[in-house]
Amino acid sequence: MNYPLPIQKLLDELERLPGVGPKSAQRIAYHLLDRDPADAQRLADALIEVKETVHFCPRCFDFATGELCAICANPDRDAHLLAVVEEPRDVGAIERTGEYRGYYHVLHGAISPTDGIGPDQLRVRELMERLGAESEITEVVLATNPNVEGEATATYLARLIKPLGDIRVTRIASGLPVGGDLEYADEVTLGRALEARREL
Repeated sequence: MNYPLPIQKLLDELERLPGVGPKSAQRIAYHLLDRDPADAQRLADALIEVKETVHFCPRCFDFATGELCAICANPDRDAHLLAVVEEPRDVGAIERTGEYRGYYHVLHGAISPTDGIGPDQLRVRELMERLGAESEITEVVLATNPNVEGEATATYLARLIKPLGDIRVTRIASGLPVGGDLEYADEVTLGRALEARREL
């Protein structure tokens, strides 16, 4: 279909977003066209503001608007715990549980040789420098995703960190989701659930 040039430009930009295909882009574009111009202006302003004011925290590499992110700037967090995650969105996922009170380190990816991503493309060097500088860290929780890349990254990091001595290296447990049926679980997930079993 031939759209007027401004609409086609909007559709092209929307389709570049992750998870947005042609039909979703069309729905979003039509929604924006139907809304009041002030709504579109607020969206545009929010996009510009986030690009101009948000940067990576120099300590953990999560998103920040100040000198440090809100978590790194909080002195009430447990300085003995450091969770290593792949992406900034993983920080939010862990924070929503309300179960973790330590600090974070965001790698910005996972080791994936097939995609040409090795340790040098991640924030591994900064992690090791941080572990050397922040002597109060006694446990590193490897909270990478439970997939091939996440496991490879966790294994690699564990090998780097364990020789440091007094730092305990742990891995988040993985297994069955609450409400899931055993018959639908794949062998790897079910095997992990059995390995991570605990006494009741």
